[in-house]
Amino acid sequence: MFTTEHYFPKDEPGFSAPIANVTAPLGREAILACTVHNLSTYKVAWLRVDTQTILTIHTHVISRSRRVGVTHSDHRTWFLHIRELRETDRGWYMCQINTDPMKSQLGYLDIVVPPDILDRGTSTDQTVREGAPISLTCAATGSPQPQITWRREHPKGTKAITITDGIQVTSYEGPVLNISRVTRQHAGAYLCIASNGVPPTPSKRIMLTVQFPPVITIRNQLVGAALGSELVLECETEAYPKPVSYWSRDNGDIVPVGGSLEPQKIDGSYRSMLRLAIRRVASSDYGTYKCVSKNSLGDTEGTIKLYRE
Repeated sequence: MFTTEHYFPKDEPGFSAPIANVTAPLGREAILACTVHNLSTYKVAWLRVDTQTILTIHTHVISRSRRVGVTHSDHRTWFLHIRELRETDRGWYMCQINTDPMKSQLGYLDIVVPPDILDRGTSTDQTVREGAPISLTCAATGSPQPQITWRREHPKGTKAITITDGIQVTSYEGPVLNISRVTRQHAGAYLCIASNGVPPTPSKRIMLTVQFPPVITIRNQLVGAALGSELVLECETEAYPKPVSYWSRDNGDIVPVGGSLEPQKIDGSYRSMLRLAIRRVASSDYGTYKCVSKNSLGDTEGTIKLYRE
């Protein structure tokens, strides 16, 4: 749409300058200015173009909306005030002088709206099996249309996002974050951030939980110890859901808690360290020890052989 401007000789009413387009945030006040000269006994009116609604004539408010007002500066500049702005106020406004023929010019009011992340269309917390694909989605409204940025939340700042083919990025742009093959390293909190230059900038935290069967790592599978010495056997497990883990002897007996053999479990996020402390090695302690870990997705075991030095 174009602005019509009429410039007439000095003794006739006319417009001294075009109406400047106005951009204002939702809920605030917008003021459009129409500058005229030689008004004499003529009147200035403001209209809403799309509905052809008369809003003000001279100093009188015609609109029934309490949000509309009019002021002037020495009858030269006429200000249309619209308070508590709504998105429906966006559009073209006309300033008229009631000459014959009527003279008019147009100005545009744009309403900017801060982003809002929608529950519908935005992922909730997700639990996925390792190796499966996943898509995290984020839907937002606002004007201008918000841009979506994904980041990983980490206690020590941002953490890289691993996308297709192992490529790592500090942030990812777009409403959908696709991970073609989820690994346990993908687990954690993802932030969906919506921004369009209008504050505030909202974000939503989506937790990704990755399920996988237990994996056991044993650094020393052969351990030598002298009679009467003290030692600790160690076995590291990784699993989710949280596994049931324990030590057993080569005859299948589970090592009880207490006595000279004390199973200890030190939990991390996915990792658990099982420690079996033997305070004073006796001849009956020599042999094979099994570290066993089980969850709903599977079970595994690792062995350590304790021999006499």
